[in-house]
Parts: sequence; C-alpha cells; structure tokens
Amino acid sequence: MDHTHIGRLVEAQLKTKDVAMIYRHIDKVQAQATFSDCTKYRYRLDISLKVATDSDTKIVCAVMQNPSVANSKIADKSVQFLEKLVFTKGIPQFSGVRKLIVVNQFAFVQINDFSGQDEYIGPENNLHIGRAISESDIILVAWGSSNAYEARKSKINAMLKAQSGKSFLQGKSHPSRAGYVDYVSGYSI
Repeated sequence: MDHTHIGRLVEAQLKTKDVAMIYRHIDKVQAQATFSDCTKYRYRLDISLKVATDSDTKIVCAVMQNPSVANSKIADKSVQFLEKLVFTKGIPQFSGVRKLIVVNQFAFVQINDFSGQDEYIGPENNLHIGRAISESDIILVAWGSSNAYEARKSKINAMLKAQSGKSFLQGKSHPSRAGYVDYVSGYSI
C-alpha cells in the first residue's frame, strides 16, 4: 500500500471525525504487509522482532475482523495494542515470541462502518489465514465478542479446529480493549 492510498483512507476518516489517529509500530519490531494487487485487501501483516534471541522461537497468529490502515510503515490502534501485548507486557503465554502474524476474517481495508459482506472476504484470504494458522504456535482470536458475522466465524473456527498442539486464546472484546482467556486453562491475561 502506498502513501497515496493511506492518505485517501485518512481523508475518508476525517470526513466523519475531527481527528484521524495514526499509530507507529513499536520500536522493537519491523513489519511486512501482504496486499492484493489492487491494494483493497490486506491479507497478512507479519510483525517480527528486530533483534530476536535464540530462545525467541514462537509465532503468534492473531485473527481479527478486518484491517484498517496498518501496513509495513504504520500501525493502527489495534495492531499497536497487539504488538505491545505480545512483545512488551511480559505475559508468560507470549514468552519467547519472535513473530506476530495478523490476519482478518475479512481482508477488505476499511476504517469506518464496516459491514461483513462476502465480497469483503477477499479472493485469497482463506489461503493466507490457513498458512498463518499453520505457521503459528499460538492462536489469538481477536475479533471481539460483538462480531456478528456467524457464517464467517464458523468457517474460521473450522480452520482452527483442524489444528492440534497449539495454544488458543480468545479475546473478550475489541482487540484494543480486550482481555484474553486461555481456551484450555481459562487463565485471563
């Protein structure tokens, strides 16, 4: 995604709000975004530690609802929150994580008034979600409890159930306000 596209997204946000918030990725990470050729769909955002140790071997996959403006250069509120949660909070479940992969139920980049239409899933989205899940040690379901897209959640939950030997965490609300619960132990983060 180029800066022109980001500018259009921010301009669209300013039409309905007085302020457009732009967030930076935290200092200790670098990000790489995978977009469709038309740049309307962000399929994946890989966020890696700039300096990982030999003990940093785990990968977390966060499955959220839909992407906002985050890309290789800038974050958004939800992505920055996840970066801090995974890489800086010292939470035991995230000890030894070297990479965070963010995927979404719907890959269509939209800031306001999202509606989960089938065409917003993105032609290659299921492929990218499947790969991200299979690469990961920890799955963080971060689409929040108010997500009303039952058919889409069912499809992704089926992908998750096909995995074994992974740690699963579920978000209670929007990612930037969420607490997370370990599926197995019930331990809250």
